[in-house]
Amino acid sequence: MSTAHADPLPTALHTAAAVREMDRRSIEEHGIPGYTLMTRAGEASVAALLAHWPLATRISVVCGGGNNAGDGYVIARLLRASGRSVRVGTLAHPGRLAGDAAQAWRDAVAAGVSVATFEAAQLDDAHVIVDALLGTGLERAVTGDWAAAIDAVNAAHARGVAVLAVDIPSGLHADSGAVLGTAVTADLTVSFIGLKLGLFVGDGPGHSGAVVFADLGAPAAVRAAAPVAAERYTGADRGVLLAPRPRAAHKGDHGHVLVVGGDSGYAGAARMTGEAAARVGAGLVSVATRAAHAGAIAAARPELMIRGIEAPDELDPLLARASVLALGPGLGQHAWGRALFEYACGVAQPLVLDADALNLLAQTPRRRTDWVLTPHPGEAARLLGTTTAAIQADRLGSARALVARYGGVAVLKGAGSVVAQADAPPALILAGNPGMGSGGMGDVLTGTIAGLLAQGLAPAAAARLGAWLHATAGDLAAADGGQRGLLATDLLPHLRRLANP
Repeated sequence: MSTAHADPLPTALHTAAAVREMDRRSIEEHGIPGYTLMTRAGEASVAALLAHWPLATRISVVCGGGNNAGDGYVIARLLRASGRSVRVGTLAHPGRLAGDAAQAWRDAVAAGVSVATFEAAQLDDAHVIVDALLGTGLERAVTGDWAAAIDAVNAAHARGVAVLAVDIPSGLHADSGAVLGTAVTADLTVSFIGLKLGLFVGDGPGHSGAVVFADLGAPAAVRAAAPVAAERYTGADRGVLLAPRPRAAHKGDHGHVLVVGGDSGYAGAARMTGEAAARVGAGLVSVATRAAHAGAIAAARPELMIRGIEAPDELDPLLARASVLALGPGLGQHAWGRALFEYACGVAQPLVLDADALNLLAQTPRRRTDWVLTPHPGEAARLLGTTTAAIQADRLGSARALVARYGGVAVLKGAGSVVAQADAPPALILAGNPGMGSGGMGDVLTGTIAGLLAQGLAPAAAARLGAWLHATAGDLAAADGGQRGLLATDLLPHLRRLANP
């Protein structure tokens, strides 16, 4: 069980190539010896290990053949100096190591560290396993003895042995987060110099455990100049974006959301969208839906203004007052929904598109700069003319492609939702949980973003904050009663509290 609280992580995420360049510049341009950086990496790893598992006395370090192994040898030396029992199992002959890694091995042996060819049995009585097998340069599937070693580490982890990964879990691609054949499942990963993108996308979160960051004293100028692949969005600007309202504020100051959707049998989708918009602070919310639904929605949530419509021009009185449109929840793809979609896409107000509005957009592509698209991977695949698997294999690239083709802002939903815009790195929303994979969650997200837009937030800011509010509300709701059985409407009271920082 972890007992330490990790320091706040940087928001910037980098590719492996960008981090290698930071490392190179620190050494060559700023005169920090490579072995100094390696020693600092070992020190940071040992500090994290002892903070998380202070009672651990038997540590097994599994080393490969590069600088990641060098970090492992430094860790072994420092742990032995602290009085712990340490064994190193290696899959690469130490005599073939070069440079700083070779020096780390020599220093470890000189300090009395036991080094032997790796055998799975060395893991049997360990309290903690240190994974220093493979680093960020891995580009192909792990096979043979290396795969067997990773599987042995995972088998020990399944028996309850704690695992610390050095820089990145072995077998995980540092950029995409893909598992290359097999990958270590760690409880804790200590990432150096720059946070690797792969720890937070794809399969990364499921293999990295808690992430601790150590900049190793790399110059701030070096880190600031590094290209950013993505940003972790943490809602840190929530207090500014959702500042307290003036005492004299009234409902007309906070925008008017018009929800367009709810074909026959789908009244609930439109209602949840409208209610979410109201719960995050929209001053007024109207719902344009099938006439047969109007009475039921109004009875269930009388604060929403319901208008039954059967023809697109019946939207005109509502459009005259609306500041934002939420288009698509329960819209359907039949004649009624298609007509409303075409009409609504031509309005002057900004839009949030979801569900069948996205499916209709895929059939009749167009561009706008002031809309927010909120597809799940299947809808994104239709919008981009590809497969869901291709979307999931490159979620950041897919979100950027949506913006390139359709304009505006794209929120690619899923585990680790991605918010992309044209002029900034994508934002990752790392809150949320599997219980949110249930009907209506997307409708609530659409209303949340629309409600923020109505209050004057720019589309990108509304999309980022809305996705974060939605995901965080999901986590709070799951904490109340568990992930199984989590309903979209369970998020609503938490959305209200989160929208009042």
